[in-house]
Amino acid sequence: MRKPLIFVLLIFIIFLLIVIYEYNKIDEIDDYIEKRQNMVKNQLAGRDIIDPNVLKSMLSVPRHKFVDEHIRESAYNDYPLSIGEGQTISQPYIVALMTQLLELKGDEKVLEIGTGSGYQAAVLAEIVEEVYTIEIYESLSKKSEKLLNDLGYRNTKFKVGDGYHGWEEHAPYDAIIVTCAPDHVPPPLLQQIKDDGGRIVIPVGGIWMVQTLMKIEKIEGKIKSKGIIGVRFVPMIGHSR
Repeated sequence: MRKPLIFVLLIFIIFLLIVIYEYNKIDEIDDYIEKRQNMVKNQLAGRDIIDPNVLKSMLSVPRHKFVDEHIRESAYNDYPLSIGEGQTISQPYIVALMTQLLELKGDEKVLEIGTGSGYQAAVLAEIVEEVYTIEIYESLSKKSEKLLNDLGYRNTKFKVGDGYHGWEEHAPYDAIIVTCAPDHVPPPLLQQIKDDGGRIVIPVGGIWMVQTLMKIEKIEGKIKSKGIIGVRFVPMIGHSR
């Protein structure tokens, strides 16, 4: 009689551990959802982010998945975090602001320079039809590609390369977003946006210079640029270095 009782007890203990594990997982998920809701409410909508597509996207993308586990509790705080290779994931507000400045409607083709963690690409992929993203570090590109695939994003194409030159094969783009700072606007990027209505959002300024977030538009083939705010991004490397 003792063996059947021990067997039943073991089954019960295993079942109890599974229940506790699943409960903790649900509790953790709920915690991240609450953090994400607070981020959107306080850091974004509480400031000047008003584009409903951007707010919806930022609410949908699980930002904590894009950073290492040991810093996931800080994923929704209003500051950048390290992702390796000397690169960072930008603070939520800057991601939202840059995305809002692109004035996306949903049917666009967008090029991102600097894949990094893949978070900005995911935010874009929630809004537009096609996202093309370039990263100079192969390790970051491959990691981000796997993560976005695992999360179900199928409208994003990845490339390892020097973003200074853009991705001419798929040009022209409705919009280009640059998540690293060159000391000047790369001419190839100006050539790869549409002649009428194409736009670029890019931080400009060297590592020892004041960087300015710029919005550039091409109207009937002519370039118009505007400084938005002062920012601090990692420098663009490759051709521009």
